[in-house]
Amino acid sequence: MGIHHGRPAPPGPRHSVELDRAEALRLLGSVSLGRVVFTQHALPTIRPVNHVLDDGDVIIRTHEGAALTSYTQTTGPPGVVVAYEADTIDPDTHLGWTVVATGYARLVTDPQELARYQRMLQPWVKQTMDYAVRIHPDLVTGIRLTDTDTDTDADEDEPANR
Repeated sequence: MGIHHGRPAPPGPRHSVELDRAEALRLLGSVSLGRVVFTQHALPTIRPVNHVLDDGDVIIRTHEGAALTSYTQTTGPPGVVVAYEADTIDPDTHLGWTVVATGYARLVTDPQELARYQRMLQPWVKQTMDYAVRIHPDLVTGIRLTDTDTDTDADEDEPANR
């Protein structure tokens, strides 16, 4: 499915097609920006971050004093529960996909592994990012938004007038 920039959104609702884990992770790895969701002072907090996917894990870099750095430093195994969301939705056509990976986040403490991630993942902001966080997703969900008139996976047993 291609995204057609500049085309006005066709009339009608979008069809939501569930993605399997492999396709969801493939799509997540195809973009570099997402949002990490965690708890800070008992409230949900969301931060936009860039990432890489490494063997099915989401890797982000953080800095000293960052809320997620502090939170993962004070939590033992298995880590802190987080969600990571990334998407590509065309603003004109409203077509695209979204993926959410939920699991445990831990600081990367092995010096060689940390150095590797520092080479692989360059921060988008001008700030020293001395830490890396690995998110191991236990649950990966995703949907693709398609045109209802071009969707070939629609259930043909559905009544026409719902």
